[in-house]
Amino acid sequence: MEAVAEGLWGLADEFEKKGEIGKAVKCLEAICQSHASFLPIVEVKTRLRIATILLRHSHNVNHAKSHLERSQLLLNSIPSCFDLKCRTYSLLSQCYHLVGAIPPQKQILYKALHLTSAAAPDVSAKLWCCNFNSQLANALIIEGDYQNSISTLESGYVSATQICYPELQMFFVASILHVRLLMQWDDQTANEVERALQRCNQVWETMPSDRRAHCMGLLFYNELLHIFYRLRVSDYKNAVKHVDKLDAAMRQDSKSRGQLTRFTTTTTTSAGNDSLEPTYFGNAKRALQDKLFLAPPPINGEWLPKSAVYALVDLMIIIFGRPKGNFKECDKRIQSGIHIIKEELIRLGITDDVREVDLQHSAIWMAGVYLMLLMQFLENKVAVELTRSEFLEAQEALMQMKNWFIRFPTILQACESIIEMLRGQYSHSVGCYNEAAFHYVEAAKITESKSMQIMCQAYAAISYFCIGDAESSSQALDLIGPVYRMKDSFVGVREEASILFAYGLLLMKQQDLQEARNRLAKGLQIAHVQMGNLQLVSQYLTILGNLALALHDTGQAREILRSSLTLAKKLGDIPTQIWVLSVLTGLFQQLGERGNQMENDEYRRKKFDELQSRLADTRSSIYHIELIDKVKLQVQQFHEIDMKRTIADESMRVNLDIPESVGLSTPMPVPSSSRLVDLDTGRRGKRKL
Repeated sequence: MEAVAEGLWGLADEFEKKGEIGKAVKCLEAICQSHASFLPIVEVKTRLRIATILLRHSHNVNHAKSHLERSQLLLNSIPSCFDLKCRTYSLLSQCYHLVGAIPPQKQILYKALHLTSAAAPDVSAKLWCCNFNSQLANALIIEGDYQNSISTLESGYVSATQICYPELQMFFVASILHVRLLMQWDDQTANEVERALQRCNQVWETMPSDRRAHCMGLLFYNELLHIFYRLRVSDYKNAVKHVDKLDAAMRQDSKSRGQLTRFTTTTTTSAGNDSLEPTYFGNAKRALQDKLFLAPPPINGEWLPKSAVYALVDLMIIIFGRPKGNFKECDKRIQSGIHIIKEELIRLGITDDVREVDLQHSAIWMAGVYLMLLMQFLENKVAVELTRSEFLEAQEALMQMKNWFIRFPTILQACESIIEMLRGQYSHSVGCYNEAAFHYVEAAKITESKSMQIMCQAYAAISYFCIGDAESSSQALDLIGPVYRMKDSFVGVREEASILFAYGLLLMKQQDLQEARNRLAKGLQIAHVQMGNLQLVSQYLTILGNLALALHDTGQAREILRSSLTLAKKLGDIPTQIWVLSVLTGLFQQLGERGNQMENDEYRRKKFDELQSRLADTRSSIYHIELIDKVKLQVQQFHEIDMKRTIADESMRVNLDIPESVGLSTPMPVPSSSRLVDLDTGRRGKRKL
């Protein structure tokens, strides 16, 4: 009978190679359903093969799970077969993970770890121990048990160290950094994050250079974690070198097109590498060159598919390039990233008519990864277009965000506050200050991120200042006063820069000009030295120039305003150009420079007419009223527990709570003392369900 089984196994392999998955499964199920008696080990191997095919090529997780559960029962009566048992436990754990059954997943993993602890302490057992600790840490993360997940990862690190496997050691220390950085970081754990970061550097440097060359997945994982850390502590200068390193690696990989190889291991093991290929949520098997492995067999795990990682690198380049005005490069990266993501969404079956409720359970998490990335690309597109006064383009991108959110409200729940904030930015850009303040306040109510709440309160205060009446000024004071008193407790410099600007405006309103100058000068230093945000620098300079003029320091006012105008022209920022030109006209008038005044005012009128033409087109769009309307987004949430649990899944491997800058456009031409400036970078609310 073994010859019959081997023949059917071979036939199933041929059908799978041809893509005839149904026929392959039928060949294998013929063995399980046969009235003839096969040895239990033959049936176990067959069911493992069926499960692997189903997980690799279909969404039929429950069917695969049934075969694995049957295999487990059969193996209970067999005293040996260590590797078969480990393969069964590993795949069964993945199945429980995919269906959101975390308690049974933990149970099977504890059983697997008990098996490895009782086995001979050879390389194979230690590798399997690493596998099971990795999956268990992930399950604990899903339950929010971060401390035990870190302990579990430390156990995996110990096993990797015992077999002198630096790639696996790096995998575990990077995973520990991921948990501490993106899930557990607060004021009490900041030192632990720093130590985890240094540990990653130490382990990476101890790896021989020839082995590091084969660890592309770890390279991207480690460098991205370093970037996220630098963003969190507002260390933009040191973050740039990591971004450049990733971009160079991505370019090199694009040239070689798939010459990456698997991790080289100095030992051989019968762990069954092919059967243990990660089962990524019903996606078809991808070619080797389309993967970025984080660890060697029997883990073979990816943090994210290569396309998602490369899209994330593009996003990082945009985040650092946009504040510097590198819009040409940003446009290219936005277009590239959105194209990649939409192709992947189509592969997942997400076409124009598909909504959240239509998704296969096993595709939800991966869909969430790409949808969250897509929203961040669109968010940056909105910011770029508003900065250069391309309001119609910003409209279109913002409407896309709104429509995606309406179709996938649970998966994109964290984006609701972002969309409200962007509606505020759009409203402010087109002079609808009352509507802008409404949307900022709503965004602050929705988000759970303290940082974003502070940013939105600052934005709302400045919009109220721009309205200009006594009641609005009082509302601005109510918002900005309490926040300013909290400024010393802020984590990042971006919040401080926004609050200093808004508070400077408040002091100007109160005619405390010298104190306003001091606060604004400090904010300018932050914007220039620590943030490197040209638009924010330009607008800080403009208001400081206006302030210098009010204090009759005409020499400094001229110098400051010329610098501001140069930056505004570089950015294509028409409202700020008009603002600067208006202040310069007043300066020339005060100095009696009639010729400069007339020339300057003529250019101001030209830019003003250009802006008014763009605004007229914008306001005539069918989307304009819909975006500024003082009504919250209305969606029908999909409240199934399974949906939420699946979205939370794989949080060990990815967390898209990416700290980044989000632009706020400049004000309409109104008296300069009530200007709203670009306070860059509202922080993304946490994706917490």
